[in-house]
Amino acid sequence: MRDLAGDRLTNEVLASFDGATTARFQAVMQNLVEHLHAFAREVNLTEDEWAAGIEFLTRTGQTCTDTRQEFILFSDTLGLSMQVVGINHPAKAGATESTVLGPFFVPNAPLYRNGDNLANGAPGEPCFVSGQVRTTSDEPLAGAHLEVWQADDDGLYDVQRDSLGGAQNRGQLDTDEQGRFWFWSVKPVPYPIPHDGPVGAMLTAAGRSPMRPAHIHFRVTKPGYAPLITHVFVAGDPYLDADAVFGVKESLIAAFERHEPGLVPDGSELSQPFYTVHYGFVLAPAPGPGQ
Repeated sequence: MRDLAGDRLTNEVLASFDGATTARFQAVMQNLVEHLHAFAREVNLTEDEWAAGIEFLTRTGQTCTDTRQEFILFSDTLGLSMQVVGINHPAKAGATESTVLGPFFVPNAPLYRNGDNLANGAPGEPCFVSGQVRTTSDEPLAGAHLEVWQADDDGLYDVQRDSLGGAQNRGQLDTDEQGRFWFWSVKPVPYPIPHDGPVGAMLTAAGRSPMRPAHIHFRVTKPGYAPLITHVFVAGDPYLDADAVFGVKESLIAAFERHEPGLVPDGSELSQPFYTVHYGFVLAPAPGPGQ
């Protein structure tokens, strides 16, 4: 293992993983090494560029907090997150398509009942969200669990507001006996992903926009069915074809209809304009062993 360079160096590094504790770890690490070495050779990587890359990754880690995951943001903006989604959750006939989780999911959000207002004081135009969860055989799924989160009218998630005392535009609820759900929130707006850190610097260097089209996040689960992580996008949004994280799918776009003050779908009345959107989710059966 002396005087190593070029392919001899790569081959020695690959061989160093021959004693890996699992075959999967060995395969992943050897493929990673092979591609990294090939990348360095193909671009003729300089020492200054290598050092800049290490410094970028260091700053990316230092930017991460309990409420901000800069590495997920980096993965999203490179399209790697959507690539992993596609590998692990390929489109299944009749089932709702998946998209990225995003960097602002927070577990253990407040529990709500159908009809409640998840906005909890968040700025924005009122929006009544409703739908139904069904199976691929078109049967309603009672007791399906929904986790919902979105940005407010300022384009911010609750965890981006340092002084906020509680969750806003974020919550959990279950479908009723007919698989239906409904709640109040605010109409989502397009917003920039956080671009004050290393990922933002990368986008600037690439001449790319940090904007995401308006959307609501959903995570839908039910025992016996494959979990679904997806968005519902606002039809007509100017950034649908320029999403910074490459997450838009045609089947996930829905009409958000504006209404003048008056009677709302839950039977109450509003003295201000409001929006409604109706979108149904379809869950595929959970894969069996070995699938």
